[in-house]
Amino acid sequence: MASSTLPISQSLPFSAHPRAIISAFLGKHPHRLLCRPRGGAGGWMPLRTMVVSATTTETPKKRQAAGGTRDRGFVDEMRAVAMKLHTRDQAKEGEKTSESPPVSKWEPSVEGYLRFLVDSKLVYDTLETIVQKAAYPSYAEFRNTGLERSEKLAKDLVWFKDQGHTIPEPSSVGASYAKYLEELSEKDPQAFICHFYNVYFAHTAGGRMIGRKVAEKILDNKELEFYKWDGDLSQMLQNVRDKLNRVASSWSREEKDHCLEETEKSFKYSGSILRLILS
Repeated sequence: MASSTLPISQSLPFSAHPRAIISAFLGKHPHRLLCRPRGGAGGWMPLRTMVVSATTTETPKKRQAAGGTRDRGFVDEMRAVAMKLHTRDQAKEGEKTSESPPVSKWEPSVEGYLRFLVDSKLVYDTLETIVQKAAYPSYAEFRNTGLERSEKLAKDLVWFKDQGHTIPEPSSVGASYAKYLEELSEKDPQAFICHFYNVYFAHTAGGRMIGRKVAEKILDNKELEFYKWDGDLSQMLQNVRDKLNRVASSWSREEKDHCLEETEKSFKYSGSILRLILS
């Protein structure tokens, strides 16, 4: 099933990074994120489709702190594409406009959040299985990076079950993305790597911010395992950046451009899963 593109009036405010959403996350100082976004790059989605700050990218300063030197490989190109697809309110490189209500009007539910977590787990299960099988040798570079989320999500779902909540089956949204990733990984490694990068890096930035805000509203500020990493996250991210740059160094210019072009679909699928929080 294709991912949904409900009008913003129906899908609520996960749309194209308006100042109102970022401001709600960061209080009175939205420039903290607007000027220095970090995390995985994402991609473009229509304004009517929800895309949250989970797709914000990391800053050069943070990368320098993590790795010592400023990398200028293909990861920088992925970041640059993502930044152009942000709004001008969010980043100076942004070229998109946004029209959505403020995050203060969100009304997340435990049931919707569980749907989001279950579908997210299916996507991470799929990504982790793909790199283990390694249909292309380059995928093996991304085994055991420390960014894996599947086991963490499994623990969180057990916690919710222990609280008396019913754990739903994956929805057609998550199943559609998982199927797409599986098919892509068998025939199009450049496009698959685009999704791998976006999913994992996005979660380490805006994804954590979303988790905190949802926890404030419906979980009494409980921090889920989904938002915890074992070890130095900055160094883990730098290690993966280095591997991404190394893998992409053997690609032709055409293959690199093809990878960048896949960003739009990455945003589309991720946005559809994020929208489940408010379902």
